[in-house]
Amino acid sequence: MSGKETEVSKARTLKIGKPKGRSVDPVALAEVRELLGNESRARDMLIEHLHKIQDKFGYISSKHIAALASEMKLSQVEVYEVATFYHHFDVIKEGQIPPPPLTVRVCESISCAMAGAHDLINALKKGLGDGVRIQPVPCVGRCQHAPVAVVGQNPIDHASLQSVSAAVESKQTDAPVADYLSYEAYQAGGGYQLYQACIAGKRTPEELITIMENSGLRGLGGAGFPVGRKWRIVSQQPAPRLMAVNIDEGEPGTFKDRHYLELDPHRFLEGMLIAAWAVGASEIYIYLRDEYAGCRKILQRELDNLRQAPPAPLPPIHLRRGAGAYICGEESAMIESIEGKRGMPRLRPPFVAQVGLFGRPTLEHNMESVYWVRDIVEKGPEWFTSFGRNGRKGLRSFSVSGRVKKPGVHLAPAGITVRELIDEYCGGMQDGHEFYGYFPGGASGGILPASMGDIPLDFDTLNPYGCFIGSAAIIVFSQHDKARDLALNAMQFFEDESCGQCTPCRVGTAKAVQLMKKPQWDQPLLEELSGTMMDASICGLGQAAPNPLRSVMKYFPDELK
Repeated sequence: MSGKETEVSKARTLKIGKPKGRSVDPVALAEVRELLGNESRARDMLIEHLHKIQDKFGYISSKHIAALASEMKLSQVEVYEVATFYHHFDVIKEGQIPPPPLTVRVCESISCAMAGAHDLINALKKGLGDGVRIQPVPCVGRCQHAPVAVVGQNPIDHASLQSVSAAVESKQTDAPVADYLSYEAYQAGGGYQLYQACIAGKRTPEELITIMENSGLRGLGGAGFPVGRKWRIVSQQPAPRLMAVNIDEGEPGTFKDRHYLELDPHRFLEGMLIAAWAVGASEIYIYLRDEYAGCRKILQRELDNLRQAPPAPLPPIHLRRGAGAYICGEESAMIESIEGKRGMPRLRPPFVAQVGLFGRPTLEHNMESVYWVRDIVEKGPEWFTSFGRNGRKGLRSFSVSGRVKKPGVHLAPAGITVRELIDEYCGGMQDGHEFYGYFPGGASGGILPASMGDIPLDFDTLNPYGCFIGSAAIIVFSQHDKARDLALNAMQFFEDESCGQCTPCRVGTAKAVQLMKKPQWDQPLLEELSGTMMDASICGLGQAAPNPLRSVMKYFPDELK
């Protein structure tokens, strides 16, 4: 070997031996190690650890990304692509200016927009100092209190410049905790006796699965898959099996899960434990949206109480924190997020019940779906099916917002009409407002005019009209609103929340927004675009995104003249 070849060989050896990417800053590494403490460095903890950095410093620097990657034995690009995927992580590159120490997030989705969110945003930008960042954000799950601003993690209901300024000046940035039913009070009312009976062998999994099948309860996260059938399918899969609970309700207009968590968290936890026992799930993962900081405090506290004084042996229960991504409400995207990845939906088959979390068969449920388990088993399936109107059976938790006098979560018979719901549960329309139209299933469920306000609200009843009930989020609007403007708001939401994985959704939502902003809609082009999105998108976001705009063209033609 010649001398020149020897030098080249040495250079190559040195280059190969040098770590690629940004070198690890020792100060940043020490800070990361202190934040992580003795917690696991496994890949599925990546998002949890990113939250620790964001919470501590108010942003995530390039140095901290390099340090975290080193500590978790991941490539820097793996950490970076996850951190930049989620809205609630502020990733700051070297040389960039970090955000102000305090962020005020103002919801600009449908209900808040109708309540004056955009005027509030402008007022806050003018009225608050330079040390505060005003950030318009999608739905924060408090639609009945519109407009809503969140100061740090403190939600301000019916927000105004005065109320937000007061919270900023007094540094009220922590999330409050609701006055909920405690562990002791829940047990005093018979709580966990059913779970104890299950663990003691006094009830059998087959017995409970049959009860749930006979109840007719369907998944209350939006898809409506029969709960009992899902239990049976998962129970027949090979062990080990897992359970994942989805509390990432980000659909504009939806807030029922938060309502029940702030009311009676142990009814949910017991139902979850019973469901896991029935299908033989060895571990449970709870995925909670990051906007629900108050609920996170409740669940952390009550899970600790459960572990300290368990009513019966408990499986390992992991509480995982979302990071601001509506797409993670889709079951497979949620599972990707729990695994510490970007929340991108998986192609199916295989289905989550077969190959889910960490490649294992997984029972995935919305929080409210298991909230009713104790009542249905203790009172019998006939109790649940005894409710209903217009030929439908069961109960529905309607999240009602918009132009009604009493917005909120209203538990009503399945099959009730929106007119009956407004009159009997919501105190009628607000003064000066006449019923003009409604979203029967949140932003993605389509829009119907008041003339179609007598359709029973339940699974399948709205399908013939190009709409669906989803998670039963009812947004009521009046003659002072325009359906086309509300449809545009919904499409802008879908554009922002598209994960970008598939072209029909990523490009289709952006193109639709531009077309819908024009004074005259190109209806043939919008219809063609809608068809492509519905037929070719990977998941429900892109498939359902065209529903509001198609509803406007079909049911509100006068607004397009």
